[in-house]
Amino acid sequence: MSATDRFVSGAIAAGFAETATLPIDMSKVRLQTQVPCFDGTLKYRGMFQGIYVVAREEGPRALWKGIVPALVRQCSYTGLSFSLYPTIRNAIAGEGVAKEDISFSKRVLSGGLAGGISIVCMNPTDVVKTQMQCATKETSIFGLSRNILAREGVLGFWRGVEPNVARCFIGNACEIGCYDQFKTWIVAGNLLPDGPLSHFAASGSAGVVSAVCSTPVDVLKTRLMNQAGHSGSDQFGRYSGMLDAFVKILYAEGPLALYKGFLPFATRKVSWTIIYFLVYEKVLHVASGSYT
Repeated sequence: MSATDRFVSGAIAAGFAETATLPIDMSKVRLQTQVPCFDGTLKYRGMFQGIYVVAREEGPRALWKGIVPALVRQCSYTGLSFSLYPTIRNAIAGEGVAKEDISFSKRVLSGGLAGGISIVCMNPTDVVKTQMQCATKETSIFGLSRNILAREGVLGFWRGVEPNVARCFIGNACEIGCYDQFKTWIVAGNLLPDGPLSHFAASGSAGVVSAVCSTPVDVLKTRLMNQAGHSGSDQFGRYSGMLDAFVKILYAEGPLALYKGFLPFATRKVSWTIIYFLVYEKVLHVASGSYT
């Protein structure tokens, strides 16, 4: 199986999954970045209510705000992650070790490293996508990019890179590593044949694990990325880095704030992971003539 096959299959699958689940991500971003009104009430109170409010006030198209940078980010990042994963996994496992004999911990570590390396390259697209989703008025990729560049320079596009790397390390470790391990257990244990049902079961389980483990760093990432280009604003210029954001959120909002937007994040994670791996395995099957 060539790296090109994995990259193309990963990119195509990511495009399908991202497009289908972006409205849920929109709701999650609004929930994570909102501040209470003067009377203490919140505009967005849940996943479905958030989707409804955005569609009613800004139009249904607003649910897909940031679709272009989102697709660029996901297709490039995911394709690269899946190209790197087997190479890293086999290097960590050592020569001559059969795939089914590779330990769970090595699969998880390999998935995390593949994700962390890949997202460093794609962080600018995440910053632009997050700001487009937070904006209640119509914005453009170029307008936002010019604003970030003018206010903070090139480094502004790497706002939130620390929690983003942490999130992608954890997320990929859970998604790729757990999916690889769960599928091996399911197929090797003769619970299900290697096909759509085993892929569905393995990907859904991996998505749940990923959501639980990576929500706190996703909240930190979203807060930091949303303030890029707004460093002089009282609302946005509050965090100097990942640790500062963590401490201030804990102090001002309590530990549960690190799980703000968990329902849409978990719903999107599980849905995204299932769609992604079903499409990925099918495209890879067509490209190579066999399931992996």
